[in-house]
Amino acid sequence: MGTISKALEMLNCFSRKRPEIGLSEFVRLTGRDKATVHRHLVELEQNGFLEQHPVTRAYRLGPAILRLTGVREATNPVRSILRPVVTGLAQETGELAHASLLQGQMLSPVFHFDPQMHGIKVNFDEAELLPLHATSSGLAVLAFAEERLRREVLAANLDAFTPNTIVDPEKLTPLIASARRTGLSHLDRTYDEEVTSQGAPVFGAAGEVIGALSVAVPSVRAQPDRLSEISVALATAARSATRSLGGTYPDLPLPGQTDPSHFS
Repeated sequence: MGTISKALEMLNCFSRKRPEIGLSEFVRLTGRDKATVHRHLVELEQNGFLEQHPVTRAYRLGPAILRLTGVREATNPVRSILRPVVTGLAQETGELAHASLLQGQMLSPVFHFDPQMHGIKVNFDEAELLPLHATSSGLAVLAFAEERLRREVLAANLDAFTPNTIVDPEKLTPLIASARRTGLSHLDRTYDEEVTSQGAPVFGAAGEVIGALSVAVPSVRAQPDRLSEISVALATAARSATRSLGGTYPDLPLPGQTDPSHFS
């Protein structure tokens, strides 16, 4: 990993639960020596990606992030396009829905919405990168990603987030194949011990998979009939999201239909 990558990777340490990070904590989180971490922090601060709290001297995200976010959304309005799709999906299903985009070997959340129709809810943090092997969104992406990405992910030392996380490539492979055949993935308590989720891929203008939509349900409400209803809404929303982003969806079946034998 190059110097620039090491510095920029540090930005992924921030989340809503961890909005400010001190030097010592950065050393612990990155596993790097103090001098190297301090040098990277200084460079990120000088370029506006970080700023220091005037009292605690802890680091937080800087103004350059806001500026670049504005430029990205103005020139490539993904969040504003996906917001109504995700919101509509959440309201139709009565459950938390979210959209994420592929970022290297992880998924970066873009927008989520919880209609808050139930007392038991799913906790979701848009600042957390999502692993491809342990989330339904990730499996949906892996099913349609380039073979190189699938090989790299399955060959890595996969983290177990819960006792149900599948880290054996031989067990993940048929799940990925099923998601490619049906256009839907399903995982039960593999990233959060109390959550069951379903995912569907989203495609870009060149026909490549760029991300996914997902609906997350507390496992206590994840009954087969309920999940079946959600899968129909999810598959429809994924097609809508793809069209809105200027992409083309593969010739995949809607839930309950016969699998097609080819892509359009």
